[in-house]
Amino acid sequence: MNINGDGPAGIDEAALSNVVHTFYGKVRDDAELGPVFSYAISDWPLHLGKMVDFWSSVMLTTGRYKGNPVMMHIKHKPRITPALFDRWLELWRETTDELLPAEGAAALQAKAERIAESLQLAMFFRLDGHPPKAAPVANIAAEA
Repeated sequence: MNINGDGPAGIDEAALSNVVHTFYGKVRDDAELGPVFSYAISDWPLHLGKMVDFWSSVMLTTGRYKGNPVMMHIKHKPRITPALFDRWLELWRETTDELLPAEGAAALQAKAERIAESLQLAMFFRLDGHPPKAAPVANIAAEA
């Protein structure tokens, strides 16, 4: 939990774990996202734990996530398109709407949209024509 012991309505550790596990079940079954994630993820329990830690850090300010989401996405750039981010967000909205009160769902959706925008900028937008460099996780968390 965060320092104040609260988050947006309906968001606690159990809810985040449920959202992450349900969402990635849908991702794995999705015709567009499933093949990309199947290629990228070799240890699903480990990945799900990291994603719970990530969302706990973002939404409850627990600081548990230790990683670099930009670098993890860039290394799979040949398989990732901007359209896949849209599909990811569509499934995220669907899942959070199903599992959380409206306020909590809206808060998770807003964070996910900002994170997706940051990742896409890091992966696809360059004025100088050089490959993007990975941003430290602190930058992503600060933008979220």
